[in-house]
Amino acid sequence: MQPELIDIRNHMAQFPPFDEMPEALLDQVVESIEIQYFRAGTTILEFGAANTWLYYIRSGAVEVFRRSGELYSRLGEGEIFGQFGLLMHKKTRFPAKALEDTLVYRIPDTIFQFLFENDENFADFVEIEDRSRLRSALSRREKSNDLMTSRVTRLISRAVVSAPSTVRLQEAARIMTDQGVSALLLMDETGDTPKLHGIITDRDLRTRAVTEALPSETPISDIMSEDLITIRANSFIFEAMLTMLHNNVHHLPVMDRDEVRGVIALSDIVKYESQSSLYLVSNIYQQTNVKGLKRISLGVRDTFVRMVNEDANSHMIGSAMAGIGRSFTQRLLELGEEQLGPPPIPYCFMALGSMARDEQLVVTDQDNAMILDDSYVPEEHDPYFLALAKFVSDGLAECGYKYCTGDIMATNPKWRQPLAVWKRYFTDWIENPRADALLNSNIFFDLDGIHGHTEFAESLKTLVAEKASHSQRFLTLLARNALNRTPPLGFFRTFVLEEDGQHRKTFNLKRRGTAPVSDLIRVHALACGSRAQNSFDRLQAIGKTKLLLDDDLGNLRDALEFISIVRIRHQALAIEADREPDNNVRPEDLSPFERSHLKDAFQVVSNAQKFLRFRYNAQVGRNAQ
Repeated sequence: MQPELIDIRNHMAQFPPFDEMPEALLDQVVESIEIQYFRAGTTILEFGAANTWLYYIRSGAVEVFRRSGELYSRLGEGEIFGQFGLLMHKKTRFPAKALEDTLVYRIPDTIFQFLFENDENFADFVEIEDRSRLRSALSRREKSNDLMTSRVTRLISRAVVSAPSTVRLQEAARIMTDQGVSALLLMDETGDTPKLHGIITDRDLRTRAVTEALPSETPISDIMSEDLITIRANSFIFEAMLTMLHNNVHHLPVMDRDEVRGVIALSDIVKYESQSSLYLVSNIYQQTNVKGLKRISLGVRDTFVRMVNEDANSHMIGSAMAGIGRSFTQRLLELGEEQLGPPPIPYCFMALGSMARDEQLVVTDQDNAMILDDSYVPEEHDPYFLALAKFVSDGLAECGYKYCTGDIMATNPKWRQPLAVWKRYFTDWIENPRADALLNSNIFFDLDGIHGHTEFAESLKTLVAEKASHSQRFLTLLARNALNRTPPLGFFRTFVLEEDGQHRKTFNLKRRGTAPVSDLIRVHALACGSRAQNSFDRLQAIGKTKLLLDDDLGNLRDALEFISIVRIRHQALAIEADREPDNNVRPEDLSPFERSHLKDAFQVVSNAQKFLRFRYNAQVGRNAQ
């Protein structure tokens, strides 16, 4: 080896991870490097730019930043940077700038990947900061997203504008005009301290007052919105975003206990939420026909990709996509009612599965049902509800939501029934469970009323919460069904791949990844009597009962998040490459970082399934009597 290379090797051998590297490997590294010099103040790596080098500092100092511009770390002699980009599709995640005149050694990506695959000490060093593998991988994503770390109070730009709920229509409009606000809080002043009673918005004035030509002396209480959706002052901006998406509201009062701190509007969040999912939802409700909705739906995938590239977490993305799907459904129901006339009896339209769990992505189909009032008379009422269900289902298909291959849609008369029948369905599933019936009805235990008399759906949630936890046989069979789908991890921590068919040499990140996790979480949640639907909310509810240890809960949460994010990124990359997104992944298309952590996540799921089998006596193949 040439003298100058020996000098480089001797220097690198003093610092981790090269200090414990076998000599042959270190020699290979040294022989591959390029030397580069940067003057103080020079940008070395720009956020989002392609990067195919690992940087080792020989002398000088480097500042590394988060994507927001916040200082992340200062590095000196013997330290490395650029590894996170190499682990995540060779795009710079943390921009870097020379703080002083700096000399670096650049190690090419081919050598980096070889070391990652063949030197366990090197792999551990470059991917772990706090020695918690999945937690470390996920925490870096959360810290880089401003929506995750900023409180809603940051969006409050002015003092509260309010009026007594006894004011008249004209006076309320005058206050809003004088103060330049789009929403007025209305306070109940009958007690010792004023309490929030309602809200009136510009939209309310147009649709409820002007359109109806109400007199100026009309009490504002006649048209104000009550039973308000609010948000706590210590909540994060992303929580406000999800609340708006889920409830289709444009204004949120911010509460500190019983005191109103302010009001945030949809427009305030849009300034932060560059993915524009809220803007897309707002546009959905402005469309007057299916053709307009179909045109709007073309932007859903772009919104999804932008959220992925902004490092939103899986909960944010799943909730945003579910909110968008829910909004398409709600608007189609409104248009259907305009076309067919008002419904002859009260009804509730239910979302099922991933939409109900707020875990929907861009590769999805329709899963829905109708709950009808118990005054339902099939001969009189069903032609209307069948026509409405068909209008909605066909409209969703136009907007990219495929028909359910299992026919779990409101167009199927079995899933278009009175509330009393639905209660009998759930009671029978729980109290007289059969393995085959439960296998086909699993999806109904993820339900959400999204239009109409949503209290019908809430009554079903209450019934399930009260009955499920007391039926051991039901939980045993449900757990057994949850064990039918296992993670694709072999005995020697190798991926188990499809052996034939169009998806040969791949594994399915939904069927073998996220689905097994959500299945086992559902069993525990029902055992705990939880009404929660979202998997992360269910884990929180499970934690309160101590059914699972805190460490096991944390590992399961991290496993679900990491598998979901890999699945999400796989779909986003396909869209960016102008390919049809799916859930089937080839291991060679994953980065070493993803492959390594997926194995960790799958191992967590496998361990959780072993506990599920033990906890509910759910041995596959046994007859649970």
